[in-house]
Amino acid sequence: MEPPVAPQEQPPRPRSHTVTTTSSSFTANLSASSSTLAYDREFLRTVPGLLMVTEIVLGLLVWTLIAGTEYFLYPAFGWVMFVAVFYWVLTVFFLIIYMTMTYTRIPQVPWTMVGLCFNGSAFVLYLIAAIVDASSVTKDLDNHNYNSWAASSFFAFVVTSCYAGNTYFSFISWRSRTLQ
Repeated sequence: MEPPVAPQEQPPRPRSHTVTTTSSSFTANLSASSSTLAYDREFLRTVPGLLMVTEIVLGLLVWTLIAGTEYFLYPAFGWVMFVAVFYWVLTVFFLIIYMTMTYTRIPQVPWTMVGLCFNGSAFVLYLIAAIVDASSVTKDLDNHNYNSWAASSFFAFVVTSCYAGNTYFSFISWRSRTLQ
């Protein structure tokens, strides 16, 4: 039997000192796309725009007033926190969509129906959360957090009325699109 043949070692190749660079068109595309990004300043001057800003500001008050307390000890306030934070984030998201006119770039989405469903669900769930919040506020529960919880309850009802107003305007917009 023959011994195995060892593979021949190849001499090391000389290293190349050539540097290859590539150019990216990312910055050119970024500047071109950002210049086409529309900004609708007039939206904030409409009633739905003002209601949306009010929902954001007062919704922030609702959940920060509760978050500054020991709400986690009481499940009712956990529900109010969930509704307040969830709809606060979504309202900020929709404000950005309306301000940047992104809805015009995605015509496949029935935006009037989305707005109606969003505002309608926000109204119903915020109304439930406001009632739960108001019914859970007692001095017997925790005297230290009473004022924060009472204030959050008041602002929750104000935010609920804002969502009711936006639901009305969303319905009018949806109805006018359906009749066309």
